[in-house]
Amino acid sequence: MMAHPAVLARLVAEYERVSEPEAVSRHEPVRQRMEDVVYTLCVTTGTRDIDAALAAARERLRTARLGDADALAQGQDDRTLKGRAG
Repeated sequence: MMAHPAVLARLVAEYERVSEPEAVSRHEPVRQRMEDVVYTLCVTTGTRDIDAALAAARERLRTARLGDADALAQGQDDRTLKGRAG
């Protein structure tokens, strides 16, 4: 089971923030946070390395957005059909 898209989006954004060269070269708490985010992304996506975790998370986010768009379109279609029928 994969994490909720909102959780994945937050983790990907945090990874991108803490993995910037200037952030990584700072001090130990930033490096530790990066390790924590990498670990969490791997666990939540069922992968073993950060590249695979990021790919899986981004794919999940992409399909979630497509699913939301499809659901929204379906809801609009349903309302349109109900409006015409009623």
